[in-house]
Amino acid sequence: MDFNGQVVEAVVSDTNDTSVFAQYAGVTLACNADEFEKAPAVGDTLSGFAYEDEHHHARITTKMPKISESQYTFCEVVQVRRDLGVFVDVGLEDKDVVVSLDQLPLESYLWPTRGDRLNIRLQIDNKHRMWGDLAQPGLYQQLSRRASDDMKNKNVTATAFQLKKVGTFVFTEDHQIGFIHPSERDVEPRLGQVVQARVIGIRDDGELNLSLKPRAYEAIGDDAAMLLAIMKHNRDHQLGLTDKSAPEDIKSQLDISKGAFKRAVGHLLKARYITQHDGVIELTDAGLNAED
Repeated sequence: MDFNGQVVEAVVSDTNDTSVFAQYAGVTLACNADEFEKAPAVGDTLSGFAYEDEHHHARITTKMPKISESQYTFCEVVQVRRDLGVFVDVGLEDKDVVVSLDQLPLESYLWPTRGDRLNIRLQIDNKHRMWGDLAQPGLYQQLSRRASDDMKNKNVTATAFQLKKVGTFVFTEDHQIGFIHPSERDVEPRLGQVVQARVIGIRDDGELNLSLKPRAYEAIGDDAAMLLAIMKHNRDHQLGLTDKSAPEDIKSQLDISKGAFKRAVGHLLKARYITQHDGVIELTDAGLNAED
């Protein structure tokens, strides 16, 4: 069907309670009647997006899809087929568009899954089939904005758009390009995965260096973070308690149980943020420099 994926002018030939039918190039295109406040009359011209739905029915809609051959948009992944690629929702009824496996990572575990999102445009091949064409890195350079210096240590939401051995490139909700080094993640993000990241640096070109690892207080827990904060604010960077201290002393000074205190101390020791000696806990250089 050479009209597939095209905006066409079709002539209304019939209507009923649920559908409007229009003729284009000898083909009858069906349109949902609820798209119109007033049903068009026979002989009227209907302008819309023509396509073949998943049941191979010829359709036309006045509601344009999210993408076109010149317009890229982030669209949600709704289905994965290892033999074909991934299907994305572009806003058409009974029709999702495929991003071919040729445009996806070689390692299938890095493919997008349902709920991920891909930045695509519409592509029509020489057999008049519709595909989703994945945006290339150069487009993100054109769309990107420089990051401001005050973004250091801020949280950002971003989508992975390029996966390389050196790391993952992402595009933030505020249109900044970010880079996640392998040392700043526990698991490599999938293509199209939305991640919550932390800004750990601003590059000279205005791009962001990001981390998927938690801040110190997120990694060690609330009680341990409290101890870390207390010692940072003490002039000698010490706490006059250890895991040998009496429960009532711990309770009166910190308002937590001895069990909770020992767990917190254990987290800090494991992270090498503290040492214990002579009846006190003291920050190490790593603890003093830990972000909070």
